[in-house]
Formats: sequence, structure tokens, C-alpha cells
Amino acid sequence: MIILLYGPDTYRSQLKLREIVESYKKIHKSGLNLRYYNNDLNFKDLKSEAAQASMFKEKKLIVLTDIFSNSDFKKDFLKGGKDFVDSENILLFYEKGKITKRDALLTFLKKNAKCQELESLEGQKLKNWVKKQFDSLNAKVDNRALDRLVSFVGDNLWQMINEIRKLSSFKAGKTIEVKDVELMVRPKIESDIFKTIEAIASKDKQRALKLLKDHLKKGDNPFYLLSMINFQFRNLLIVKDLVTKNLSPFDSAGLHPYVVKKSMALSRKFEFQELKKIYQKIFEVDLNLKTGKIEPETALDLFIAEI
Repeated sequence: MIILLYGPDTYRSQLKLREIVESYKKIHKSGLNLRYYNNDLNFKDLKSEAAQASMFKEKKLIVLTDIFSNSDFKKDFLKGGKDFVDSENILLFYEKGKITKRDALLTFLKKNAKCQELESLEGQKLKNWVKKQFDSLNAKVDNRALDRLVSFVGDNLWQMINEIRKLSSFKAGKTIEVKDVELMVRPKIESDIFKTIEAIASKDKQRALKLLKDHLKKGDNPFYLLSMINFQFRNLLIVKDLVTKNLSPFDSAGLHPYVVKKSMALSRKFEFQELKKIYQKIFEVDLNLKTGKIEPETALDLFIAEI
């Protein structure tokens, strides 16, 4: 038997791999016939391993990780891999990297193996998955908080499961609300927006425009982009004002110390009046967007051009 696990969602594919291995171990308790190989394996060694008689007459489970990058193995396997199709042993291909649709080995496995492609979760499927994880921890989360968490983290399930556990522990026995997500979770988009603001501070408008266009191409909502820009510049303005007045932002800003630290470093690249001007421009762009006076992409282009 041959199995293929692949796709961009490495969190769920690794869980599936672990499930198969644990199921195998329950039946074949010796563990002596479980083998792992990386992408430096050659096909002759694989055949030799499969041909060796098992001491306990057990099936073998041979796991090949990221073997698709080994062109010599692939070429040889396409010639002799048919022998594994009807074998009692289990050959499991586990691929974390991207596989092109026209890959000859992928085509072969789709015809002769049990294949499972783990696509990245999105939309309602992602929300359902997140809700299920909260339920498994007996944690309560309101719908708005769930939506905010999904918008903050996206389809990175490795980060998502950590945030779910963190929030569940933080609000043990209580309902998780939007304010909890905003307090505990750092949005993925936030770090990307900070790069845009760093480009603005460096007077690199071309890079700032490119970064914003990249967000739009990914489908990020322009109103949310603007709200994040507004949030970052508001923090810069607060910190800059306090520093100008010789007050400690850590004591008086009412912001998380991490936010203060990052904002202090970047605020040094701006004059106070310059920040006020930019903040006012954000307000004007936001008003024009909400009243339909200008298209979102054009508004963001003008915002960068005019500051």
C-alpha cells in the first residue's frame, strides 16, 4: 500500500501523519518495523529495506519525508514503484513542500496510492475548525471574538492553535470576547503594516506602495488596511507627544510595553508636526472612502503620494 500526504496545511498533515503512525504502533507493538527516511534516500536502499524479512512477521511502515526534491529517487521509483502498490507493507510519502501539478511522481501516486491533499483552510471552514478547537478545550468564545481571531491569524494553524490555547487558559471558565483577542493576539497584518510605515518613514514611497498593493492582491480589505495604518500612526503620535514633553511613554501612553518599544524606535524618524499631518491625512482618506468619493486602491495610492 502507498499513501501520500501533502499540501500547504502542514499542521493538519502532520496530525494525520501522527494518527497513521500511532494507529500502526497499536497493532505492531514492537516498533521495529517503523522506518523514517529523508530526501537523501536512494531507490535501491528503499527496495532493500522493503525486501528484508520482518523478525515478528509484521507489516512495515516506511515514511519518506520531502522525497519529491530527490530527482534520482523519483526517476527510479517511476520505473520500479509498481512493486509497492500491492505490497502488504505501507509506504507513506509525507511532503511538506510544494508539489507542481504536473510532477510525474504526483501523477503516478494519484493513480496508485491513497492520496490526501491538505489545502489551507479559509472562510467558514476555517471558522468551523477554530470553533471545534475551542470546544475541545471546553472554552467559550463569542462569534465576534472568533471572527476577530480568524482575521488576526489567518490560515496559519500552527499559530492559531497556540492562540486558542492561550486565550482558553486566560479566560478559563469565562467567555472569550473581542477585547481579549485584541489584548492577547498580535495580528499577522500588523507586522506587515509596520513594514509599510517603516518604508514611509524612510521616504521610500515606492516600497510603501508595493507593500500596500501586495495586501490588496491578497484580498485584504482596504478599510481594514487603513484602520491598521491609523492604529499604528496613532500610537506613534501618542509616543512622540509624550517624549516631546519629557514624559515616559511606558508609564503614560496606556499601551502595551512591546507596542511602546516599537513605536519609540520608529517615532524618532518623524517630526511631531509631520505625524500630525499624516494622521490628519488618514482621517481625510477614511472619510472619502466611506462617502464613496474615491475608489479604495486610488485612495491608498494618493495617501502614500501626498504624505
